This record gives sequence, structure tokens and C-alpha cells, in this order.
Amino acid sequence: MTSRRAFLAGTAALPFGGAALAASAGQHQNHGSGHSGGHGGHGGGVNGATFRQGTQVDHRANGFDPTEVLREFDYGTTSRLPDGRVLREWEIFAVDHEIEVAPGLRFPAWTFNGRVPGPTLRCTAGDRLRVRFTNGSEHPHTMHFHGIHPAEMDGIPGVGAGVIAPGDSTVYEFDAEPFGLHLYHCHVGPLAEHIARGLYGTFVVDPPGGRPPGDELVMVMHGYNTTFDGEGNQLYAVNGIPFHYMHEPVRVRRGELVRIYLVNVLEYDPINSFHLHGNFFDYYPTGTRLEPSELTDTVAQVQGQRGICELRFPYPGRFMFHAHKTEFADLGWMGFFEVVE
Repeated sequence: MTSRRAFLAGTAALPFGGAALAASAGQHQNHGSGHSGGHGGHGGGVNGATFRQGTQVDHRANGFDPTEVLREFDYGTTSRLPDGRVLREWEIFAVDHEIEVAPGLRFPAWTFNGRVPGPTLRCTAGDRLRVRFTNGSEHPHTMHFHGIHPAEMDGIPGVGAGVIAPGDSTVYEFDAEPFGLHLYHCHVGPLAEHIARGLYGTFVVDPPGGRPPGDELVMVMHGYNTTFDGEGNQLYAVNGIPFHYMHEPVRVRRGELVRIYLVNVLEYDPINSFHLHGNFFDYYPTGTRLEPSELTDTVAQVQGQRGICELRFPYPGRFMFHAHKTEFADLGWMGFFEVVE
């Protein structure tokens, strides 16, 4: 079993300098822990995962691409209620899906709609939301939405529909409030494992008048505990794949408003952070107010915290962003903005 510190200590060079990061990312272990579903079928491991310059995972086989996840917003299927309000409907499935999280390293994820993170659901405050959730996993799951809703729609064990067994379905229905940046995740115990395996996504509720037009990006911060020991992560990522935005920088235009929906769902570490090089941004905690709380280049978030970052890049070129916890950055949580004319 390889701890994250042993993994980090074994690296010969770090991507801060654009060089190779090559080391073991831990091994899948069959611990027989008794957790919901356990880890069966993944004994024996994959060593020698590499992040050599230019090397990437197979996004097509994974079924999602972090470059596309950045700007993908799912507005659902819309219709009108008798009172004239908008009804938005989604079909969400829990699916067990093995993904390649680093070249040569596969992770047995539990997912919403086959991707990590799950789809970004978007609506406007006051909309009626109807989410049909089907559990196609081998393990019991729920969908718990952050926001204001009736108790029976909370997606937790013992309340409302409670835990959704494999093969079963339920409907979560509630009004979208308050406006802001929220998230959803499974709420079945052991909760840390269900979240760490990949069962989370972003939930955006726009204010009634909308926000100023801009280039809007979703960045979900998370990690992978590849040893399944619940004692830290061996890899860290934004939108599913470590170092992805080093290989494929986020392209934005000089002078254009950029809006980042930043969400932290990192398990097994108490805090995460976002730092931007060469620029500052206005920060809106939880997005529930239309006035920023500060102008900064670094924010910290505990798990479940989120906020909106708004900025414009005055200069062209490549500007790095990463966790300001160096260990997290060295193990995958870093990337570049490519600012073009």
C-alpha cells in the first residue's frame, strides 16, 4: 500500500517545472472492510502510473472529457406548470464505472451518469425541479441536494424515499431556492466513501435576473484515495483527471469576463484551496449575494463550501492555477489558463 506522502517522496521531478511526474499512485486493495458494497474485484494493483509531459488518459473510454466538463451545463427538459412557472426535469442514474484517472491507473468509481463529477444541473430561482433518480449501481445510493426543500426530498436514509436500493428509482421534486452555487451528492453511509468514489456534482441556481454575460466555467475540486484506506488521497484533481489542464490549458479571451463556479468536495482532507497566478478575482461565497466579499488571488474552502470567482485577464499568455497546498498541486491539482486575443 502506498501512502500519498510515499508517492510524493518517490517522484523525481514535479510538473511545476513542466517536467515528468512518474511514480506509483498506490494499488487497488480488496480490504473486505464491510463498507456498503466493499471493494471486491479490485485486488492486485496498478503501479507505475505516469504523468509524463504529453501523456493523457483515454477520455473517450472514460466517457467524459474535463475540457468539455468545464462548460457543460444541463438545463434539463423544460415545460410550463399550470401557474406559468418553469418545470425542469432530469434523468440521473447511479452507475459503477471504472475510469482511468492517470495513465495506466484505473479507479473503480461510483458515478452519476457515468462521469466524475456528475452533470452540472442548472436552473433559475423559482423553477420547479423534478429529478428522476435510478440506482443502476450494485450499491445503495441517494441524491442529496444542497438548498431549501421539504424534508422528504432531502435524499438521506430514513426520511422520505430514504436509501434507494440497487435497481430502484425515486423522484426528487422541489422549488429552486435560494439562488447561488450549490452541489449534490450521495448521502449513504459510509458517507466519506460514497463521496470519495465520485458521487457528487454541481447545482447552479441563477438569480431571477441572471448574472452579467461571461465565459462560465465549472471547477469541482476533489481527490482519489487509490489505496481505499480512508487516510488521505494519492491524487488530486479538478473535474475528474489530475493535471488535465496542464495538458490542455483553459483557453479564455483577454479582457472578457470569466466566471468560475468553484466547488470543493474533497474527502479525507479538511481543507482545499484555489490560487491564481498573475491576477486577482472578485469572490462571491456560495453565490447567494450579488456583491463580492473580497478581491483576492487565493481562497480556501472546506468540503461542501463553494463560491463564484469573477475576473478579467488584462494580459495574454499562460497563467497557472492550483491548490495553494503544495502537496495537492504536486499530486495533480494544477493547471493553466491560456489567455488569447
